[in-house]
Amino acid sequence: MCGIVGLFDMRGGREIDRALLNRMNEAQFHRGPVEGGLHLEPGVGFGHRRLSIIDLASGQQPLFNEDHSVVVVFNGEIYNFQALMAELQGLGHTFRTHCDTEVIVHAWEQWGEACVPRLRGMFAFTIWDRNAQVLFMARDRLGIKPMHYAFLPDGMLAFGSELKTLLCLPNLSREIDPRAVEDYFAYGYVPEPRTIFTSALKLEPGHTLTLKVGQSAPAPKKYWDVPFTPHAPMRDEEMEAELVTRLREAVSSHLIADVPLGAFLSGGVDSSAVVAMMAGLSKEPVNTCSIAFNDPRFDESEYASQVAAQYKTDHHRETVESDDYGLVDTLASLYDEPYADSSAIPTYRVCELARKRVTVALSGDGGDENFAGYRRHRFAMGEEKVRSMLPLTVRKPLFGFLGKTYPKADWAPRMFRAKTTFEALARDLVEGYFHGVSVQSDRVRDQLFSGSFRQRLQGYRAIEVMRAHAANAPTDDPLSVIQYIDMKTYLPGDILTKVDRASMAHALEVRVPLLDHQFVEWVSGLPSSSKLRNGEGKHIFKKALKPFLSDDILYRKKMGFTIPLGDWLRGPLHESMRKAVLNPVLLETGIFNESYLKQMIEQHQAGTQDHAVTLWSVLMFEAFLRKNGASAGAH
Repeated sequence: MCGIVGLFDMRGGREIDRALLNRMNEAQFHRGPVEGGLHLEPGVGFGHRRLSIIDLASGQQPLFNEDHSVVVVFNGEIYNFQALMAELQGLGHTFRTHCDTEVIVHAWEQWGEACVPRLRGMFAFTIWDRNAQVLFMARDRLGIKPMHYAFLPDGMLAFGSELKTLLCLPNLSREIDPRAVEDYFAYGYVPEPRTIFTSALKLEPGHTLTLKVGQSAPAPKKYWDVPFTPHAPMRDEEMEAELVTRLREAVSSHLIADVPLGAFLSGGVDSSAVVAMMAGLSKEPVNTCSIAFNDPRFDESEYASQVAAQYKTDHHRETVESDDYGLVDTLASLYDEPYADSSAIPTYRVCELARKRVTVALSGDGGDENFAGYRRHRFAMGEEKVRSMLPLTVRKPLFGFLGKTYPKADWAPRMFRAKTTFEALARDLVEGYFHGVSVQSDRVRDQLFSGSFRQRLQGYRAIEVMRAHAANAPTDDPLSVIQYIDMKTYLPGDILTKVDRASMAHALEVRVPLLDHQFVEWVSGLPSSSKLRNGEGKHIFKKALKPFLSDDILYRKKMGFTIPLGDWLRGPLHESMRKAVLNPVLLETGIFNESYLKQMIEQHQAGTQDHAVTLWSVLMFEAFLRKNGASAGAH
């Protein structure tokens, strides 16, 4: 697990600035504090920070083939590297290390771009092939590991694991992309391939980019997608048995390491399932850790303790105070662009706890996306059922009228917010789902943004991100379509970004066996009715896990990894929030409607409206601007 950076002259063989490359590399020192390395030659410079996991003695990077004509920098883990190494040795390749990085070099020599589909794991890597004069970049299928890049005005390409590496570049424009701002305030993060800056991009999951010296840059190429290809009919018992077999194999493949290894254990279904499989595969007690909250509304640590006791894990728990809000500026430094998921705070803390005892931790991320476990999936399918009874030509005027005229009840649980429900029913599947998952609705964003900023958007709306993915979905099953959208947006943009930055801040590697691509492919082919049944998400997953986990774990109400945000913003964070939201640095961007910002602050403080999510989003945007200087304002 590491950090990578590089500079590449697309026009020819200009000298690379060693000092600049070193600054880029050291900007992500936290990702690999064990050691660092640079390689420079005419037209190319690679940098690497290493956190040693496999082959501790000889896995240094940048790493070369035998004649030094091919060099790679790599962040991640290749779980099938031993099988690939044996195959490549049989084809005549000579290895000088026992690490997965060298497999990538020889796989490129043997198969070229076709090497990537052979890799099983989480990865972002860049290869320079001097003989072919080709630079090749690849990112894993689900987006577990990050890759940022930018085409600079002088004809250079720069890349790095984190956006902060590119911000070291003096000629990188800091102009904010208005569409990224609209996306951020709709989703709470900036979805790929955009970054907050017009000048930088993210390589999308499941994509590669091939650049040849002297040629213009082509578009990235997709090499994988979630298939959603239906399996032959199976009885539930057959599905359950095969699911457990495949889950156990996926977890087993993720256990290879030459350093201490453990797991996050929240007490939810997904992390508990991973720990149950680990316990069955390990001769030693599994190292587990969990975070407890001193506010019982948000604490599920007792459930984690139940699973730890059942499987006799070596369990460690620490309590986080409910006023653990001192991380706001830390989060801005970690994420490099606006990021509004407040669960980043407890995620940071659980990574901090885990790193005290292990270097690698397995997590349960991906279970909700795979098995339709989010509450919003149930809502969306309930709405879709109603929609299917009436054609859009009838629904749109009827429910649109009711949505406009019915009172708004932000204070009520979602199921009782009739205005929200009517508005969702007036839309099609994608519109309804977007309406349900937006952290700020269209109506709120229209009030939040200034008139001049809305003009700069030129009609662009954040829903276009979901529409584009829905159009590419390899299925027309409604539940599968929204799962596909989640896997392209929320999973890489929010969940995996959150875990990567929080874990790497502590030099901790986090692995996600539920996102093993072979497991994901198989699960995607299960019928929707096996995932969401009678209003219950993860139906087949829970049924399959009955021999391993109690009903208290499997069927309790989902809590999520949340914090008392509304209370913080009315109480101890109120003055800091007011100061941030009304900061001239924020207002001078021209993005925001100042009177609406003031109105939200007053209404939230008085308790007449709950604006916690919107105020937090603005607070994190302001922290981003401060961290990156006033020049980061929109122009």
